[in-house]
Amino acid sequence: MEKVLFVCIHNSARSQMAEALLRRLGQGRYEAHSAGLEPGVLNPLAVAALAEIGIDISAKKTQSVEFCINSGVTYDYVITVCDGASAERCPVFPGGGKRLHWSFDDPSGFTGTYEEKLAHTRKVRDDIQNTIEQWLLKPS
Repeated sequence: MEKVLFVCIHNSARSQMAEALLRRLGQGRYEAHSAGLEPGVLNPLAVAALAEIGIDISAKKTQSVEFCINSGVTYDYVITVCDGASAERCPVFPGGGKRLHWSFDDPSGFTGTYEEKLAHTRKVRDDIQNTIEQWLLKPS
């Protein structure tokens, strides 16, 4: 089973959604994890957007890239999921494994009403899902 680590700044939304979606879509072929450079608090918009499609991450905790490095676990793929504007802040994970970058907007920066922010987060969720589905057809 190949191990995949999704990395972003806070491990609060994009990397958490990517981890959960790969767990579902990978059908047991991948062991998915996520971490952040500066772990924050799980974003309730990400929790709500995934709950709408039957995935519950409400009990998940954020974790640091440092924790993953110190654990000694190696990953076959390390995928950063920062947006283009934050790409320079996205961490680089040391060690083996293929590195990929998938750019997604950060839900923590969305403005507007709760419903407007949730609608934007749904789009990010769907973009992540579509990217994972394409990657699963031919991992690169």
